[in-house]
Amino acid sequence: MSDSKIAAPSKAAGGWGALKSVAIQLLGQRIPAKGARTLLSANQPDGFDCPGCAWPDREHASTFEFCENGVKAVAAEATSKRATSALFAEHTVTSLLEQDDFTLEDHGRLTDPMVFDAASDKYVPIEWDAAFALIGRHLRALDDPNRADFYTSGRTSNEAAFLFQLFVREFGTNNFPDCSNMCHEPTSVGLPEQIGVGKGTVTLQDFEHADTIFLFGQNPGTNHPRMLGELRECAKRGAMLVSVNPLRERGLERFADPQSAVEMLTGTSTKLSSVFITPKVGGDLALIKGMIKHVIELDDLAQAEGRARVLDVDFIATHSHGFDSFAANVRAEDWNRIVEESGVARVEIESAARIYAKGERVIATWGMGITQHKHSVATVQMIVNLLMLRGNIGKQGAGACPVRGHSNVQGDRTVGIDERPKPAFLDRLEQVFGFKVPREHGNDVVASVQAMLAGRTKVFIGMGGNFAMATPDTPRTFDALRQCDLTVHITTKLNRSHLVHGRDALILPCLGRTEIDLQQGVPQGVTVEDSMSMVHLSYGINKPASPNLLSETEIVVRMAEATLPQSVVRWRWYLEDYARIRDAIESVYDAFYDFNARVAQPGGFRLRNAATEREWNTPSKRANFMTHEIPTDLPIHQARRTHGDKVFTLMTFRSHDQYNTTIYGHDDRYRGVYGERRVAFMNPDDIAMLGLTAGQRVDFQSVWHDGIERRAEDFLLVAYAIPRGSVASYYPETNALVPLDSFADKARTPTSKSIPVLVTSSRIVSPA
Repeated sequence: MSDSKIAAPSKAAGGWGALKSVAIQLLGQRIPAKGARTLLSANQPDGFDCPGCAWPDREHASTFEFCENGVKAVAAEATSKRATSALFAEHTVTSLLEQDDFTLEDHGRLTDPMVFDAASDKYVPIEWDAAFALIGRHLRALDDPNRADFYTSGRTSNEAAFLFQLFVREFGTNNFPDCSNMCHEPTSVGLPEQIGVGKGTVTLQDFEHADTIFLFGQNPGTNHPRMLGELRECAKRGAMLVSVNPLRERGLERFADPQSAVEMLTGTSTKLSSVFITPKVGGDLALIKGMIKHVIELDDLAQAEGRARVLDVDFIATHSHGFDSFAANVRAEDWNRIVEESGVARVEIESAARIYAKGERVIATWGMGITQHKHSVATVQMIVNLLMLRGNIGKQGAGACPVRGHSNVQGDRTVGIDERPKPAFLDRLEQVFGFKVPREHGNDVVASVQAMLAGRTKVFIGMGGNFAMATPDTPRTFDALRQCDLTVHITTKLNRSHLVHGRDALILPCLGRTEIDLQQGVPQGVTVEDSMSMVHLSYGINKPASPNLLSETEIVVRMAEATLPQSVVRWRWYLEDYARIRDAIESVYDAFYDFNARVAQPGGFRLRNAATEREWNTPSKRANFMTHEIPTDLPIHQARRTHGDKVFTLMTFRSHDQYNTTIYGHDDRYRGVYGERRVAFMNPDDIAMLGLTAGQRVDFQSVWHDGIERRAEDFLLVAYAIPRGSVASYYPETNALVPLDSFADKARTPTSKSIPVLVTSSRIVSPA
């Protein structure tokens, strides 16, 4: 972009920069004067749950918590801009595809259902009844229900998600690709076999009691800013914060709380992390295993000298399984391999281990910097191994804290959006609803794209999200969607996925979470579950953006009625009162007992987490130490055997002005980038080694085994403090570089944080 520039990064996260950014967003979205009331109703008992991240709220009832990205998400939904049928009459799909992602969503809220007209290459209006009839015809015409895929994003409410899975399973398939497949699936796969539950074990109150917090592979300043407020309080009372990330992210260095009058007026900020460890991209498993090795060495020394044990021997003896073989493997691990594969000096690893050993109440958090690698499941389990050494699971102020992304991504999985459902859940569905459910596992995201490419999947229905841009191997995903007979997207705003369509295609506009959902003249509330298993009730307060919008719940009900005319489910009865849907959820899940009564209380309720209570629902009935070797034959190792040091490990991440694939603007003030998204962050020594110069344009090319050329071109090269051999860039611009068959072992999450690439001078010639 001609007005792009690289400047000094913001001195601290939050502060006046956050307020300025919010002001720009509110003005850009033309939020009406009453918009302040909308913002003040976020995360309040009589308001709506923020449609942004899944970080929990302090009692979900007390005070307004300012969050820059939350305000942007609310403003984007409450905008006065409208994408009416006139927009589609003016533009062909081909011309809309030429617009960038920011421009597409900036057209505003969709107002009417639209159907693709091939003759004109345009979307044209369609009546709701006709739209549902089209869906029903396509689904009923399939010779196998497994030839349809049903995608769900993390903004979908529990009520809509529950009915969605009920509809799809009565239809006859478990094809539920969802956004969990692309982010925290390694957490959901790794934790159950280790501690018996696929969720974190901490509550927000545990942060009040923790004396040590390790933050692995995450950037809360951009991805979940409300977490910074909690970390700020921890730091102010003296807790030790250790950040483990390839980049020293600004949001983990210092934070100026926009709600602190003192910090705002004086220009001061609070130091957060006391220690920064910067492993090379993908080096976390080796680093953590090295920490464990030194903790065991410290315990061995303590025993030899007759001092108090470093390990929590009571926890290990009473609550764990497999420690002896695990410890033997760790003792035998070679320090040279640990240092080489982590990219961290032994002295730093041992120092981090001593910090851990000193802590009495330790929380370990992690994000997608941990989960988007081939060895992600092993890394998640190694983090929990570390916690278990000193009994930091199931006690106050300690535990495992995976930080999920979108606001209800955890809740959707809880209520049944799962391509690999447990038999007990399926048994319960059959008992409650009286129809036979499919038992074979369905398609996840990767399998869904593969099935479309192979011609097996002919109908794709997406409940929110931006599937085409969130998925790996972008050109192949585009090809896959275009091979469908029907694509359907249920959404609030236009995005690129709606323009990469099947032979028939529908865009179905729905209510946002900020809007009043009336059924039978009565406002309906929906529920969501945050990262710490708290379930909240959410009521919209705004008039719908268009009188022609339907709720997600109603869209699901009417799809089911159009597809399953002989259904045994009373779809319309559930639609009339969402409390009935919650009663149905309660009838299937014991954890939701007294659902309606408990969720009506201010702050909602927490779903029981057995591991928090040191009840281990594993085959051994104990928490399992999981042994893993440090991988030395990953795709990056294989690529370097051919190309040497010219191969880099690319990690994709968000700019500060985006949330998932939603682009709010073209600035990233925490990294000093303005007006530009095609950026490559690289160590200055690597730039020199390649004979390149910071400020020039470069291209990426993936190194993969299948002979397919994967390129992403014309990126601005920026010298940055990142470990040598690593390079970072924003997604979705670099998703085209992620091979479809490069995914996490056991979890199948795309390896978007560890892509072997070559970096060369750009072959794109800039206009004079």
